[in-house]
Amino acid sequence: MTLLTKPIELGTLFDDLADRGHATAVHLSRPLDIAPALGSALNIPGLAGLVRDVAGWFAAAGVRRGDRVAIAKRNHWDYVLLNCAAARIGAVPASLSANLAPDVLETLLKRLEPALLVTDSALLASSREAGTDLTCFATRTLLVDGAAESALSIDDVRGHTVPPAYRPPADDPLAIMHTSGTTGVPKLVVHSTRTIMRRLAGFEAHRWPVLGSRPDDTVASAISFAHGRALAQAASVLWLAPAKLLAVCAPDWAEAGPFLRRHRPTTLEALPATYVRWQRHTEEQGGPFERVRLYISTFDAMHPPTVRAFLHTTRHRRPVWLQGWGQSETGPLTFRFLTRRAMAAAHDRHPTTRDLGHPIPTRTRLRVMDPETLRPVPRGTTGLVYCRTRALCLGYVGEQSRWQDKRAGEWWNTGDVGALTRTGGMRFVDREVDAIPEGSCVELEDVIDDRIPEVLECVILSVPDRPSLPVVVTENGALDLGSWRRATADLPRLADPVVLTWDEIPRTGTGKVRRMALRDRLGEMRETHGTGRWT
Repeated sequence: MTLLTKPIELGTLFDDLADRGHATAVHLSRPLDIAPALGSALNIPGLAGLVRDVAGWFAAAGVRRGDRVAIAKRNHWDYVLLNCAAARIGAVPASLSANLAPDVLETLLKRLEPALLVTDSALLASSREAGTDLTCFATRTLLVDGAAESALSIDDVRGHTVPPAYRPPADDPLAIMHTSGTTGVPKLVVHSTRTIMRRLAGFEAHRWPVLGSRPDDTVASAISFAHGRALAQAASVLWLAPAKLLAVCAPDWAEAGPFLRRHRPTTLEALPATYVRWQRHTEEQGGPFERVRLYISTFDAMHPPTVRAFLHTTRHRRPVWLQGWGQSETGPLTFRFLTRRAMAAAHDRHPTTRDLGHPIPTRTRLRVMDPETLRPVPRGTTGLVYCRTRALCLGYVGEQSRWQDKRAGEWWNTGDVGALTRTGGMRFVDREVDAIPEGSCVELEDVIDDRIPEVLECVILSVPDRPSLPVVVTENGALDLGSWRRATADLPRLADPVVLTWDEIPRTGTGKVRRMALRDRLGEMRETHGTGRWT
């Protein structure tokens, strides 16, 4: 039996879990895209066997140690298994969201130069309809469902001898994932075994009070499994061996709702946009969230009404909301626990959710720099936020100089604007590129969302030489202007709102608003008050 005490290796993760006798039951909201015949209830030994089989598929497709394997398909937990399989034979998996536009996928694939592209028929067909044949940008393409011209099918590679497991040096490239891409083409972030497995997953794989998974927990995840967070989350949670791990593969309530009601999670991690879409279901008596003791959100800003609604829907006596702040390049940098008491005040001018907590002890450090001189500023002064963490990624594929420009010795420019409080906490203001002269666009979005119940989301766009433009999302694309004026009477002057529905807002694979694409859709200029230099 292995003597490992933390999830150290990605390629043999499930073998190591099986060797330790872990018995977590893995339940999926729908069967795996890569192995639908296995159903939606799986165990650790079965998953270990599937990873070995898929590693054999990749070897049969010609993948060799050091090659890159690009993965781009509809969202599903099998992204984790595909990453493990590629790493098991010494290849470097690169996860790409199927939500990316075909021309963006083309750009990223050209940078990756993968030996193999793993995709599905829907994405291949939609890309070809848009004039982009994804198979042209990889040596070979493997289709996980069916057959297509210029692509291998799973039947073509099934049954190959499984190569021996390879454990790469700790500082070699292990996995590649992309940033959100809210302002343009995403960056391809390279992580190593040391950064993502030992320092991120390894840190979480402790039974920390409140945060650590317990043996009787049912842990639910409803995120973008193409994101690097999926690897660290799966490894750390499974290492702690909860009773169940639930993978919610789509935010649509028709799929997610019955699944969550059936399994009733005790901890839930979801995308902020998913929490917003599910918020109306928090009013259900005996609903799927009534056993939740811990909510986790790490991908984007959360608005007060959403946090408040989920904390109040559970029957747990003292539920906690963990708000994390970080980046794909760094992993989590700060965290804060929100409680019912912390969220009790509604409609405030300065909501508490902009306080993102303190740096992770012994793991991360922050300092704030003047954007012009790049010298440290006093606490309480707004500036560019720099971090220092040993979990910093290795670089950007095809854009290493861009990555190097964001470094200042051991410090990394996050591209975020904020201030350190007197006690060392992080008060978030904005992304530098999104900065507005009226203050903080994120804070104003929080206030508007909190004061007008029909608002699902508010996005404020900076517009040079004019008041900033609020884009308001409602269920039906309508908004009472009287309610708007009353809610914004004490706010800085804003332009009249543009009102859209949820589906009219361009989003990334993690549900973030693609602000530049939204500007294009509204016919607004791309210039902002920010420089965009640090994105």
